[in-house]
Amino acid sequence: MEVLLPRKLEEALEVKAAHPEAVPIAGGTDLMVDLNFDRARPELLMDVSRLPELNLWRREDNHLFLGAGVTYTRALRELPEMRALAQASRSVGSPQIRNRGTVGGNLGTSSPAGDAVPVLVAHDGEVVLVAAGDRTRSVLWSEFFLGPKRNAMAPEELILGARWKVARGPQSFSKVGTRNAMVIAVANLCLVMDEDARTIRVALGSVGPMVLRAPDAEAFVAGALARAGAWDDPSAPLPPDDLDALFDPARYVGNLDVVFDRLAKLSVSEDP
Repeated sequence: MEVLLPRKLEEALEVKAAHPEAVPIAGGTDLMVDLNFDRARPELLMDVSRLPELNLWRREDNHLFLGAGVTYTRALRELPEMRALAQASRSVGSPQIRNRGTVGGNLGTSSPAGDAVPVLVAHDGEVVLVAAGDRTRSVLWSEFFLGPKRNAMAPEELILGARWKVARGPQSFSKVGTRNAMVIAVANLCLVMDEDARTIRVALGSVGPMVLRAPDAEAFVAGALARAGAWDDPSAPLPPDDLDALFDPARYVGNLDVVFDRLAKLSVSEDP
């Protein structure tokens, strides 16, 4: 196995153009597991962890651009106001894993259990791809993820980062696993309330071949808030019928998705 160490993005893209089979590695928190268990044995690895172009984040006209090389530790430390992203980052592994694992790695692996993926999906975000010759393209999440560990990235491309519009309003991330920490999600959920658009967006991970949205639930909750006038007055009470539908305790017995729904509502009702 040969390992290449480009120092600039341009150099890395030239390598990918000449050797599209080269497998990029940054934190290696997913890839190294496959290597250790002999599930993968690429002939050519390319370390992209030192590329400065991937290790940045910035605001762009009310959007957040998150570089592929940004680690979960940095996301947690530097972007606490992005509550769902911070909560998802905190749920990833141990501190050592968070120090190494990157958002781009989660997107590239494209596992439905990836903790950063529901955050992108709930924000209706896009993945920014780049190839040699300064060719970039932005792919909406629904077109990027094609199935379990499959995506629309071409062999000569690298993930530059992810971009989404920053929503004004509460948001949360919840996760259930076989234990309380350092675990792959049995299921996870990201909820985003967009007060300007007056919409609710919910993304569910690890419950299907890809991270899924819940359009019926989104429409119901947004409609209940509208009927109550709660978009204009957050203290307005929900109509009794809507309140019963949202918080009927009998619905939570043996229904993990409804438990998540309840947890998310409690979380976004709290102060950040």
